[in-house]
Amino acid sequence: MLYLLAVVGAITIAVLLWRSFGPDRVDTAPSRRIIAPDDDPDFLRKLGEQRKKKKPEEEE
Repeated sequence: MLYLLAVVGAITIAVLLWRSFGPDRVDTAPSRRIIAPDDDPDFLRKLGEQRKKKKPEEEE
C-alpha cells in the first residue's frame, strides 16, 4: 500500500513538472512592453505642450 501511494505521488509530481516546464509551455508574458506614463517620452512631450498652452490662458 505504501509503495502504491509513493508511485501515485511520484507520477503526480512528474505530471505537474511536465506541465510547468514541458515543451508545450506557452509564454504568458505580453509581447509588447508596457511603458509607464512617466517613462513615455510622447506622454511627457504632450504634457509639456498642454502646460505651455494653459499658462497664457491663465495669465489673461
